[in-house]
Amino acid sequence: MDSEERFKLIKRNTEEIIGEEELKKKLALKKQLVVYWGTAPTGRPHVGYFLPMLKISDLLKAGFKVKILLADLHAALDNTPWIILEKRYEYYAAVIPMIIGAIGVNVKNLEIVKGSDFQLKPEYMYDVLQMSSYVSVHDANKAASEVVKLGDNPKLSGLIYPIMQAIDEQYLGVDAQLGGTDQRKIMVLARETLPKLGYDSRIEILNPLVPGLIGKKMSSSDEKSKIDLIDDEKSVFSKINNAECIAGDSNNGLMAFLKYVIMTIKSDKKEKFVIKRDKKYGGDLSYFNYADIEKDFIAKKIHPLDLKNAVAVEINSLLAVFRKNIKKLEKLSEEAYE
Repeated sequence: MDSEERFKLIKRNTEEIIGEEELKKKLALKKQLVVYWGTAPTGRPHVGYFLPMLKISDLLKAGFKVKILLADLHAALDNTPWIILEKRYEYYAAVIPMIIGAIGVNVKNLEIVKGSDFQLKPEYMYDVLQMSSYVSVHDANKAASEVVKLGDNPKLSGLIYPIMQAIDEQYLGVDAQLGGTDQRKIMVLARETLPKLGYDSRIEILNPLVPGLIGKKMSSSDEKSKIDLIDDEKSVFSKINNAECIAGDSNNGLMAFLKYVIMTIKSDKKEKFVIKRDKKYGGDLSYFNYADIEKDFIAKKIHPLDLKNAVAVEINSLLAVFRKNIKKLEKLSEEAYE
């Protein structure tokens, strides 16, 4: 794979790459690049996590070394009780590798890092304090606003959160960071502030966020908006059946998940997406790309209920690996969340 092919794979299904020309130059040097994706173990992970994991899959295929940061201290800064922090971390440490396994990707160059293993070291905390002298309260609040639950009376911890995320880029030794579009302000803060500490700014790769089933961002804190990784088959069908999906309107969470997750996996595996229909309604429909599905849905050639059933079947297939480990995951979940 040459540098142009690698770049196309990296850019696939992204919203934006900050430092795109810099990335092209680094790819042309043909040395292995390092990228990290971080998540704070707060609410239970949901199927929306498949989107960044697919991007991680792309980055691995493009020759990157990928570090997944399970940012336990960030979870505490975002109001996760300290007393259950380790249990939340254990749950994430169990399910994140399973998501990658469900996709099916070579994980030779994948590393999972626990945040507190390096974030409590004196040199790291020194740099956090140093950066805090360059970042205003206004800028920290602005950077955290789409990521941290600040509320009407924000805690100081929420303002420390973006500073630590910026410093993470240096201490993880990466060339780039991957994150959702809600992370953009933190990434820009990092690019602007790290050089003031004598460190290089990094490339920032942003993937879109999958809307929730009820029209908002798919959120761990809103059961109706998301499908949990440990939901049973009946729950998946029920939630999908209740999802917003108006005939002829492709602007909804169901179609977004189909586009960015299901059809990306189907495309990579060269498999077709099948919508089962009774013969009296024209029989089954088969698709190899999302564009054709969207075209037919807008033209009302696909009934929303038929689409919902087909998507539910695919999601249940992705969740099979979690059901094989359901007793372990339910125990971990009970300890971390109940």
